[in-house]
Amino acid sequence: MIDFLIKSTIALGIFLAFYHLILEREKIHQFNRFFLLFSIIISFVIPFITFEIIREIPVNFSNQINIDQATITPVRAAEKTDYKLNFLWSLYAIITLLFSIRFGRNIWAIMSKSSNNPIIKFKNSKLVLVDEKILPYTFLNYIFVNSDDYKKRNIEEELYAHELVHVTQKHTIDILFIELLKTIFWFNPLFVFYKKAIQLNHEFLADQEIVKEYNNVPFYQKLLLEKGSGIQPIFLASNLNYLVTKKRLIMMTKRTSRNIAVLKKMAIVPVFMALVTFLCVKIVAQETKIETKTDVLKNSSVIENNFSKTAVVYTDKVRNTTSEKKDVEATPESKKEVPSSTVSAIKSTDIIVDPVDRQPEFPGGILEFYKFVGKNFKSPADKIEGKIIVEFMIETDGSLSEFQVVKDLGFGLGDEAIRVLKLSPKWNPGIQSGQPVRVLYTLPITIQSEK
Repeated sequence: MIDFLIKSTIALGIFLAFYHLILEREKIHQFNRFFLLFSIIISFVIPFITFEIIREIPVNFSNQINIDQATITPVRAAEKTDYKLNFLWSLYAIITLLFSIRFGRNIWAIMSKSSNNPIIKFKNSKLVLVDEKILPYTFLNYIFVNSDDYKKRNIEEELYAHELVHVTQKHTIDILFIELLKTIFWFNPLFVFYKKAIQLNHEFLADQEIVKEYNNVPFYQKLLLEKGSGIQPIFLASNLNYLVTKKRLIMMTKRTSRNIAVLKKMAIVPVFMALVTFLCVKIVAQETKIETKTDVLKNSSVIENNFSKTAVVYTDKVRNTTSEKKDVEATPESKKEVPSSTVSAIKSTDIIVDPVDRQPEFPGGILEFYKFVGKNFKSPADKIEGKIIVEFMIETDGSLSEFQVVKDLGFGLGDEAIRVLKLSPKWNPGIQSGQPVRVLYTLPITIQSEK
């Protein structure tokens, strides 16, 4: 949830800044309307999009170490109640409920006026005659006007045409949409600025149609200044007097060339791509194992000498017996059984890799590492048994990085293993030729159900 809020807020902020800096001052109002609406929708979608890019990291094959298993046995414990989290959710629910009630009451108040006052059909809308001294305003396909002004014909034709644009282009739906989002995300102030931008754009759209139809800009500007002063706008409605500012008056006479309009519309593409790259691209490390190849004939005597000094111990777990063979013959089968401490790691018959001189070590030794994992690992209390395997890199400074779940049992166990490893203190790094080296570590963890 936190990740969604952060990413969506970043996207909303960047889109809104782009609108104010690049688009708002140009006469591309229809494009701007849909840009504002779709930028909100896209900002909600972006947090759910992820593109993975694999980054290969060269790692010496000999630095990969398989350690003994750490056994985790889940222990049932009484769940602690997070009172702080419960309080925050309760506070959010209460405030959201209050805003929802306010939102519903405003809609009810407007709709009540339409049902409790005389209605006259007017072109593709309905005129609602009210007693309040108001300027015309629009909600859905209703245009609310003062009854006396209507009967005395004090409402200019341009004002009716202005409100008809709001009705025809269904501007009320935009306002209801943004108000609903303000009710749910009341803690995000960006939606307040989005509403202002959307409403001002609605006025640009209406003004543009009036100027085109009547072709008398000075008269229309004077009319707006006379009618729009001192009257408070109606909540949730398209109001004639909303933001009658220098922006609206200038916009009526502004000209935007087609080339400039196209360039500014296309400018959103790199902005969108940069945003997706920043918020949606995830770099996944993938190790490329480097193997040192040598001449088979040159090194065959070394292999044979190592095998001649090797004692291979076989363990029969069923019979609980062991047997030992000394000076074993260097057969392909027996080569696979030779410990890496005696012979250099053999990838194939013609590949020999030098091992690290000193293996990385957890502070206090491997037993302390087992204790650390067992203490911090939280396994679900369900009856889950099996093994998970996690790989991670021990850096030259002893820190752990590049965690990857090789084998998982589901139920979030792989993520839990990575969480525990991220808590680990720094290790003593591996040493090769007197220098610290990066070492790839593989940790098998056996999950046992509580008996």
